[in-house]
Amino acid sequence: MPRVAIIGAGPAGLMAAEQTIAVNGVNVDIFDAMPSVGRKFLMAGKGGMNITHSEPLPAFVARYGARAPNIAPLLDTFGPQALREWIAALGIETFVGTSGRVFPSEMKAAPLLRAWLQRLRAAGAHFHVRHRWLGWQDDGRLRFATPQGEVALQADVVILALGGGSWAQLGSDGAWVPLLEARGVHIQPLRPANCGFDVAWSNHFRERFAGQPVKPVVASIGQQCQQGEFNITENGIEGGLIYALSAPLRDALERDGRASLTLDLAPGRSLERLITELSRPQGRDSLSNHLRRRVGIEGVKAALLREFCSPETLTVTSSLAAAIKALEVPVIATRPLDEAISTAGGVCFEALNDQLMLREMPATFVAGEMLDWEAPTGGYLLTACFASGYVVGLVARDWWAKP
Repeated sequence: MPRVAIIGAGPAGLMAAEQTIAVNGVNVDIFDAMPSVGRKFLMAGKGGMNITHSEPLPAFVARYGARAPNIAPLLDTFGPQALREWIAALGIETFVGTSGRVFPSEMKAAPLLRAWLQRLRAAGAHFHVRHRWLGWQDDGRLRFATPQGEVALQADVVILALGGGSWAQLGSDGAWVPLLEARGVHIQPLRPANCGFDVAWSNHFRERFAGQPVKPVVASIGQQCQQGEFNITENGIEGGLIYALSAPLRDALERDGRASLTLDLAPGRSLERLITELSRPQGRDSLSNHLRRRVGIEGVKAALLREFCSPETLTVTSSLAAAIKALEVPVIATRPLDEAISTAGGVCFEALNDQLMLREMPATFVAGEMLDWEAPTGGYLLTACFASGYVVGLVARDWWAKP
């Protein structure tokens, strides 16, 4: 009986399993290094499971940047609407939030995963937890480290869905990279994506403002601009607004050795209006009170101005207004890879055929975050993982029937 080995029990691996097991007479074995499956998926849904996004498909596809041409065919096969219908078939309703993001009705990942695993087990899938993949034996069999020692398994089709390189404690540690490189597979280095950044705060600023949100602001780098909020940390900056701009910030750091995030601390107020308001007599007011009374700048926003502006800038009305509208916050490094929400880099699409099979390794497929793509948060990460698993599963289930 043909055997499909799926290594990695996250969204991509489980979706591949579901498509493969739809054919009778196939053994589907799912392996995961952790004591239970879907751990990163569950953690991602802890604050509200943002499963996908409701925006039109062309705009959705554009979120994948340079890899949009590679991701588009996957989404044509299994896109955001198909994902919502698939979730509904599990007995879980979804809704569109005010931001256009799509959530399960209970806002949690656990009910979805529980229903999904129940359906997979009922269909005959075999789960093997605490099985850490070690690569291949000389005879082609798969090697796994288990609590009982090393075991080997022969498979007709192999689907690799081991995730990227962040959140190692949940099983996504990038340990697969040298295993594939040893087989001649071209892999782009794993890099942080949707990550925070280090900033060289003064001790006073760090002690006073670490943990505080900065909102509302408009942040930009180059031509990319977005409104939202972020948090000050002891080491730098993080939060949704930072993650949305993390790719160009990271790329600028790698390219130029330096990068800055430009902040508009007073969105909705023009530069001219700020100059007019700040030009009013200050009287006996301190600069802090003048900023608060005239333009609503106080607390951490006022502290950011002091942190990055010269004394001369703070005392010249036009310069101060310009700094409020375009404050440069230099970042010095990304936060470590393991802290990132996701990773860029991975198996290059050029190393795969159109069906996501490794060109140098027939019957071995790759899905999910192992692939060289990245996307912002907002449901785009999960949707592409589901879609790639779906496509790989469709192809893999028919592989052994090929002449």
